[in-house]
Amino acid sequence: QVQLVESGGGLVQAGGSLRLSCAASGRTINNDFIMSWFRQTPGKEREFVAAISWSDDGRYYADSVKGRFTISRDKAKNTVYLQMNSLKPEDTAVYHCAADFRVAHWSMSYGYKYWGQGTQVTVSS
Repeated sequence: QVQLVESGGGLVQAGGSLRLSCAASGRTINNDFIMSWFRQTPGKEREFVAAISWSDDGRYYADSVKGRFTISRDKAKNTVYLQMNSLKPEDTAVYHCAADFRVAHWSMSYGYKYWGQGTQVTVSS
């Protein structure tokens, strides 16, 4: 089992920045590991935001956040980060960290077994 704990959410004005963190613990992480961020607003399905490969640092972003968000990882700390710049009110959501081994489709939520509890990000206009 892998446990994921997110932190770093909060309230920010439009145009501002936030950095989210997700720390993984439990099962030994290897190069098959993929960690991602999804977000969800009430009444909507969970939306893919960004993903990163533990092996080669490959990254993948949703079109809606490209150029504004950056995903990165610290292998020594088993932690993934989401740096969010130029935030917009439409970025307001609960952001969830997701992870699993050998994920076939990084942008699909059903591909992930492990999920964090979520952290609220609110962007005011």
